[in-house]
Amino acid sequence: MKIIIIGGGIIGLSSALYLQSAGHNITIVDRTDMLDGCSYGNAGYICPSHFVPLATPGIVWQGLKWMLNSKSPFYIKPSLNSSLVKWGFQFYKSATTSHVEKSAIPLRDIALLSKHLYEEWTKIPGLEFSYEPNGMLELFQREANAYHAEHTIKAAKELGIDAQLIDKATLQQMEPDTEINALGAVYFPGDSQLYPNQLMSSLITYLKSKGVTFEGNSEVTGFTKNGVITSKGNIEADHIIVAAGVWSGELAKLLNLNIPMVGGRGYSVTYENAPWKVRRSVILSEARVAISPMNGNKIRFGGTMEITPVNTPPRMERVQGILESVKRYFPAYDIPLPTQDKVWYGYRPCSADGLPHIGTLKNYPNVTVATGHSMLGISLGAATGKLVSEIINGDQLSMDITPFKVDRF
Repeated sequence: MKIIIIGGGIIGLSSALYLQSAGHNITIVDRTDMLDGCSYGNAGYICPSHFVPLATPGIVWQGLKWMLNSKSPFYIKPSLNSSLVKWGFQFYKSATTSHVEKSAIPLRDIALLSKHLYEEWTKIPGLEFSYEPNGMLELFQREANAYHAEHTIKAAKELGIDAQLIDKATLQQMEPDTEINALGAVYFPGDSQLYPNQLMSSLITYLKSKGVTFEGNSEVTGFTKNGVITSKGNIEADHIIVAAGVWSGELAKLLNLNIPMVGGRGYSVTYENAPWKVRRSVILSEARVAISPMNGNKIRFGGTMEITPVNTPPRMERVQGILESVKRYFPAYDIPLPTQDKVWYGYRPCSADGLPHIGTLKNYPNVTVATGHSMLGISLGAATGKLVSEIINGDQLSMDITPFKVDRF
């Protein structure tokens, strides 16, 4: 078939990888040049440990408290925008204990599938992305979080995910390059790390070599019976995949599909040959900050979840908050605030319940949606691409995708 994929992020590229190998003719259309989206600036985690969705009990009230702090990890800009109001209402309804419990198994399954597939990708000639299966440490500084860590470990083990409570002394042995100010950590040996920029660049080069067509700086403005309408003209296709990240919600409206979606803006700063070193992925639990060693000589600091319109100028105080948080855990890390041009920021496609939307539309059987991965786009990218290809090819699915129904709202 001739297939159009709307979106050149990790979900679109992964889908293209599997569909092209199945013999389909693929065209990827994206409103940008596909060189700097969320699939580039993220932490690069492949994390089965992240089996808890974004919508959790208490997050709404915590978010309201954080709104008073310009450097806080979570912020929603107050607005009467109807899309934001609808998303907020659904997010509030989803932030329950029962939702967290029901979400754990599907999030675990798609993450484990993705990890397995990324390991397979390391064997594909021409694909390079510095895959490192070194595990992840989630540091905590407060007794309340130590108590929460014990519950996290219990829940992880019930799901078959290896998780270990690490005391301060053991933590320092695992990360001996600098003093750490933390009571301890949860260690997830099964998590992995990759370098997103290298992955995306390598995938694009590989797909082009296999005959995949790329139409960058081309915005999809509508759908026809047999294709899409773009800012550069119409393109015909037998099947269309909507994997446009934060813009997927607006495209869904054109197909009479309700996908409550907002852009959760995150920031990151990457340093090459820096004096600050960690040996594995690190999360600072109270600060919601991620630290990622990348490609042997790089380190990336990232975080925040800022629900704000996509045309809002970046807030450098958010970046300052990230770097100050790092110093609270790593006292020797005096990281100066970089200039704005050295800061990456992008908008994660946040669904209203923290779960992705994956599946084919009932009223448009030639349209498949794959979006809404929130902060887990890279982690779940390979698996989502595989599932999309299985859906379109009519193959047996690698896992049950019922929890990811596209029309659940």
